[in-house]
Amino acid sequence: MAVSKIFFTDMRCRIGESLLTKLDRLIVKAGIGEINFKQKYVAIKIHFGEPGNLAFLRPNFAKTVADRIKALGGQPFLTDCNTLYVGRRNNALVHLDAAMENGYFPPATGVQNIIADGLKGTDDIEVPIKNGVYLKSARIGRAIMDADIIVSLNHFKGHEMTGIGGAIKNLGMGCGSRAGKMAMHNEGKPVVTEKLCTGCKTCTKFCNENAITIGQNKKAAIDHNRCVGCGRCIGSCNFDAISNESGTSNEKINCKMVEYTMAVVDGRPNFHINIVNQVSPYCDCHGESDAPVVPDIGIFAGFDPVALDKACMEAVNAAPGIKTSIWGDRDHTHGDHFTDIHPTTDWRSQIIHGEKIGLGSSSYELITVK
Repeated sequence: MAVSKIFFTDMRCRIGESLLTKLDRLIVKAGIGEINFKQKYVAIKIHFGEPGNLAFLRPNFAKTVADRIKALGGQPFLTDCNTLYVGRRNNALVHLDAAMENGYFPPATGVQNIIADGLKGTDDIEVPIKNGVYLKSARIGRAIMDADIIVSLNHFKGHEMTGIGGAIKNLGMGCGSRAGKMAMHNEGKPVVTEKLCTGCKTCTKFCNENAITIGQNKKAAIDHNRCVGCGRCIGSCNFDAISNESGTSNEKINCKMVEYTMAVVDGRPNFHINIVNQVSPYCDCHGESDAPVVPDIGIFAGFDPVALDKACMEAVNAAPGIKTSIWGDRDHTHGDHFTDIHPTTDWRSQIIHGEKIGLGSSSYELITVK
């Protein structure tokens, strides 16, 4: 596997120069201008942050990236897909409200916000996965697949299931529709929580297999002999009455997430930026953010999401843990910060599987940009 170039700048700013100026200089040096953006639709994959969480990326970063893309002739928009869990981002209406609550106003960023999988998380496209081992196809938000170019702007952090959340997680899990997220998280088939079901019959309209019926008790029932586990009924239910009955291992989630990332980037130009600041131990999907576990490190950018995430993780491990954070509460016996914090996870499975299927390289050259 070839050695990938990853470009890095630290968080230091001399008087008269902002971090946003350094970000723009970094992505130019990293080669974003090598992509032909002229009159192309560009999906900037972002995490708008769950309200209550204060570790998500500030919208100023997104504006800087969008301005550079526009200067190169592109037509960018900010995008994310709806969440599978119950929260403030599980349909497009509340998702857009959450984005604006966190400062992602189009007048502030200069671009529109588009929820890629539509109002209820059911507007997706089935995309073949090149070299897929666990999955052969992925359900990706339609607006993301309609774009000509994909740019990921990622807050690098820890994660309680995947070990880390960087470019691979933002692209793989983040670009999956609600059905796609279910496919990554679970291997079982949906079940109905009767006390939540209102018998509205909406789910029956989204089931292509005619597997859902409404019984005499006016509750939905799913025939698992007919059900194919696509999860569209989960996305269609307004009352969170349908969920999946079984989970899968953290390692397998990582591998599926890598395969979803392959589906998103394969066959079109892509570029990736990881901002390693406010390195929280948990995902920005939480409605709160715990104290950072290491000091702010810097910004990394490149064309290879595998090498990018590995470079960031190694930089985090080289940094001192902050004793007043959750890191200080843990036994430091695993050889890296995030496995110390979340012992049931192993972020390395993302890197190993990403290299195995040809998503990217685990070997990189780190180039510092002043």
